[in-house]
Amino acid sequence: MTLTDLRPEPDALLAQARREGRGRLKIFLGAAPGVGKTYAMLEAARRLHADGADVVAAVVETHGRAETEALLQGLDLLPKRAQFYRDRILHEMDLDALLARRPQLALIDELAHSNIPGSRHDKRWQDVEEVLAAGIDVLTTMNVQHLETLNDRVARISGVRVRETVPDAVLDRADEVELVDLPTEELIARLRAGKVYVQDQIARAVQNFFSKGNLTALREMAMRAAADRVDAQLQEYMRAHAIGGPWPAQERILVALTESPVSRTLVRTAKRMADRARVDWIAVTVTSTGSAGLPEADRDALAQALRLADRLGAEVATLHAAGPVADEILDYARRRNVSRILLGRARPRPWWRRIGREDVARAVTAQGRDFEVTVVSDPDRGRSPAPIRVWSVDRDPRAYGKATLTVIAAGLLALASDRIFPVTSLSLIFMTGVIVVAVRQGLWPSLYASFLSFLTYNFFFTDPRNTFFVIRQDQIMTLVLFLVASVLTGNLAARLRDRALAQRDIAMRTNLLYDFARQVAGAGSSVAVLDAATSHVSAALGCETVLMRPGPLGRPVIEAAEPARETLDLRDASAADYAWTHGEEAGRGSGTLPASRWLFVPVGTGDRRLAVVGIAYPDARSLAPMDRRLLDAMTDQIGVALERIALQGDLEQALVTSEAERLRAALLSSVSHDLRTPLVSIIGAASSLADPTLELSVPARSTMAETIRDEGERLDRYIQNLLDMTRLGHGALVPKRVAADLREIAGSARHRLRGALRDHRVEVSVPEDLPPVSVDPLLIEQVVMNLLDNAAKYAPDSSAIQVSARAGAGWAELSVSDDGPGIPAPAREKVFDMFYRVAEGDGQRAGTGLGLAIARGIVEAHGGRIAAHAAKADGRGTRITLTLPLSAPDLPS
Repeated sequence: MTLTDLRPEPDALLAQARREGRGRLKIFLGAAPGVGKTYAMLEAARRLHADGADVVAAVVETHGRAETEALLQGLDLLPKRAQFYRDRILHEMDLDALLARRPQLALIDELAHSNIPGSRHDKRWQDVEEVLAAGIDVLTTMNVQHLETLNDRVARISGVRVRETVPDAVLDRADEVELVDLPTEELIARLRAGKVYVQDQIARAVQNFFSKGNLTALREMAMRAAADRVDAQLQEYMRAHAIGGPWPAQERILVALTESPVSRTLVRTAKRMADRARVDWIAVTVTSTGSAGLPEADRDALAQALRLADRLGAEVATLHAAGPVADEILDYARRRNVSRILLGRARPRPWWRRIGREDVARAVTAQGRDFEVTVVSDPDRGRSPAPIRVWSVDRDPRAYGKATLTVIAAGLLALASDRIFPVTSLSLIFMTGVIVVAVRQGLWPSLYASFLSFLTYNFFFTDPRNTFFVIRQDQIMTLVLFLVASVLTGNLAARLRDRALAQRDIAMRTNLLYDFARQVAGAGSSVAVLDAATSHVSAALGCETVLMRPGPLGRPVIEAAEPARETLDLRDASAADYAWTHGEEAGRGSGTLPASRWLFVPVGTGDRRLAVVGIAYPDARSLAPMDRRLLDAMTDQIGVALERIALQGDLEQALVTSEAERLRAALLSSVSHDLRTPLVSIIGAASSLADPTLELSVPARSTMAETIRDEGERLDRYIQNLLDMTRLGHGALVPKRVAADLREIAGSARHRLRGALRDHRVEVSVPEDLPPVSVDPLLIEQVVMNLLDNAAKYAPDSSAIQVSARAGAGWAELSVSDDGPGIPAPAREKVFDMFYRVAEGDGQRAGTGLGLAIARGIVEAHGGRIAAHAAKADGRGTRITLTLPLSAPDLPS
């Protein structure tokens, strides 16, 4: 590790900075109720109180234990908040009072407790988070079975499902975790003595949850949870204080997977070691500038070993080494505080193939003196070696041909320059050629060019010429130095080239991933997400890509592909179906249906499967580790995008359902009132007229008849409004336009509404020469009636209602004005919404909120506009204006 590495990690320092100003959290963790967590918390609080700390017991559950209640003596108790719930008065911690009191330390028992519905937070741990954010230290308690990730394991062990859980992140953020432990026999004795539960619950508790086996398993889980938290704190401390490590506080195994033939054996060995020691283990693979030269079989074996480690429960990581692989492995092991490293012995290679190759196992063993290093040999090492491939994919013979041509070109240039420069300077021309080969073709062609340049320079430019003999001592030294310098320069140039290519590849993948994330984040439909996903996965991995989702028969079908395709053969389709049905990867390179040419990976979030992505390489190779990480990142983003669109659709459906329910409730309320009111009046008046025992005068009979007529017309208008609104909602309202006179429409509406307008003066001011408008006269008459009825409701009795009209360029404008209290400015647009009624002004009178909504619907169906304004400068009164299109000159009247 270099001196530049011996510095605090920025993330660790940022984590410490974020804790500045927050209170400190200490959790007393136990395996089960009754181990003494609350007692230990109170003892710690009393010690701090004796040292002068301001301690407040916000909530402490003593469960009637006398020894626990005794520890509360002398501590400031915070009164609980009473809350009425389900015909009972319950008490909860008063969070606001605690924040206002602002003690130095708060005691908050039972971190996993669920608050009474209606409280500020659903869970007590959320209350604790707010207290900590206020800068107040907190002591709290919890049992290990309340940890979210352990909930299922506790249920399998004890048969009891714990409903109240705490996220693991709360325990991870705790500044201190103190394990409160009690031997199993002693805890059972406390239970039988009635110190945990009341007497009638003891027998059932001992038989079920408090059995010896359950308590032993819970104790182990509690100890491990506490140990893991302490280990995390140790690693955080080491990162924040630039401690290289390892500190052998807790054993952790790291298995380094390289091109060694024993990678799968390494993984199994590490798994057995971790199980025996019951510790965590990490599987890492390192990609370096030389990884591109690995044979395809080695890369496939490495990818399979990494997937095996993932299936066996290892933490999997992929590292990128710009320098020696051994240094990267050791540096990572120090950062993770690893105690033991497992490596595979390198495959025996001929000496010419070991040139430029790093023996990782040897380098780690030599440099990792702080670790316990185990090197695993190939179990088949004694057998006949497999035939060695002379040419790998990345060592194309054409590269050596280009290197030969470069050396020939350098030789010709040197022959032309031989008469100008001294002989010793001509070697620089060949050196330049070697560098060009290294930069363009790589390491091995540059080494070939170095030796070929050495022979060419010796043959043509040293005395005696045209021979390989050298008679001058200074030329021998020149040739030797030339060869050494050429090899070193070519090696360095080739490594720089590989590093630049690797960085370019990383930058390209990062840009692809960023562009993909941006596209899927802005996609408005699942089709757009699938199209973007297939194109980006194909471009990033250089492979064929398909995205499949269930079809009508429930089997996955192709919905997007790059390049385009519609079907898969039976073997590949079976692998895709397995991946969708079981939620596991299937196909080439996996443990299921590996004969398939495609690898299928399920896409989903949580337990919800959304799609299946399939990839296939033209040469039928498996997925490399770096490509696998990229594919996992992209499938995660595909899953999030599809889940977002699905949730967006669910939300829209929920909004539609909610709106429909709101309209249904409003409609039922409106119908129940506005249908019943006129019907009651009609029935009452008709009953009076039909009663032979009543002697009614002629004026009284006339009044009752008018009441029946007026209420009948009112009922008819309301039913017409309901029918019009139904037709508008279903798009069935199609105006039958003719050339109509607004003066006649206004007069007819006034006559039909004469009963409702009896207490008002209606002044119609429509010019006789007003051009006809292109409207449906019956529908526009209904609009004017609704406007006059609305004005009659809110205008004072005996006041005037004005109806006026004027013509413009292609439009006619009809206005209905009243002297009512007016509509507030913010509500002048909303009054045209269905069932909307303002809380003041015009909204004080009874009404259904349908009239103006229907008016807007009818006017807009004619291509016109409707708006509400104040009738007077002081904001009083209402003027509603209709703008309608004029009739064409050739339209019949």
